Amino acid sequence: MLKPPLIKVLEREFRLDWQGMHGAPHWARVRWNGLTLARDTGARADVVECFALLHDSQRINDRRDSHHGHRAGDYAQSINAEYLHLDATGLEMLIYACEYHSEGLMEADVTVQTCWDADRLDLARVGITPDPRRLCTAPARRPAQLRASIAMSLGHGSRAGHVDFEAGSPSGDLPGWSTPDVAGSAHE
Repeated sequence: MLKPPLIKVLEREFRLDWQGMHGAPHWARVRWNGLTLARDTGARADVVECFALLHDSQRINDRRDSHHGHRAGDYAQSINAEYLHLDATGLEMLIYACEYHSEGLMEADVTVQTCWDADRLDLARVGITPDPRRLCTAPARRPAQLRASIAMSLGHGSRAGHVDFEAGSPSGDLPGWSTPDVAGSAHE
């Protein structure tokens, strides 16, 4: 599903350090977390993947940026026709997930919850251990999922380090962006 032209646009327009705390390595981990969770939650993989790429893409700093989620939602709407190709329902879910991902909400459509959990599972990168009581979905609260996500967030594992977006691999994925098996998803 990832398209190199979208990655190139994001890299060109991203205002912060591409390899920084809110940059591409974080997006890659959020993507992996989200697609892993989607296998069990039934979330729309296309929305989860778009969320991973866009939710922090409009930040203007790495500190408190209370409007970055709303800017990301607006950005998603502006690039949907050219890059995302989500239907109206998917776009609505993506915008909502982006707008409110930093608000600590728990109640939403399962796809939105999966997006939020995917991001929250990467909090260890900034010194915060994800609290299972603040995760929306049962799969995110599983000890094995928590351990794996925290390990990646702390730099242990193959998805935690530098991400190279220059060319796609033979499978159509981008290097550093291995895709968990999400077979069975109705919206791949």
